[in-house]
Amino acid sequence: MSAEHTFLAVYLGSTTGAKMAAWRALPEAERKAREQEGMAAWHGWVEKHKSVIVEIGGPLGKTRRIDVSGVTEVSNALTGFTVVRAASQEEAAKLFENHPHFAIFPGEAIEVMPVLPIPQM
Repeated sequence: MSAEHTFLAVYLGSTTGAKMAAWRALPEAERKAREQEGMAAWHGWVEKHKSVIVEIGGPLGKTRRIDVSGVTEVSNALTGFTVVRAASQEEAAKLFENHPHFAIFPGEAIEVMPVLPIPQM
């Protein structure tokens, strides 16, 4: 597998957006039922695409930013990731159409980008 055929998919969402507000407003029983439906759909998505999944990834926790000033807690829209193989970025993106992240859960989007090779010295 070559690097030009490896793609990182990052799941995006907002804890303060309209989709999350609507999710939180659901009655608990309905939200739990949708969570179960969503996890079943997510596992189905994984099973369907297991031949191209390089790293299943997972949810992401709190973020710390490290720079010349030190370490700080920050907030961003990243909620999870998956790494896949595909012949092109378009093909990789199509794998995530109607993904449970935003079709069932309150996620907002998925962004897919190529993992580029490290330049040789």
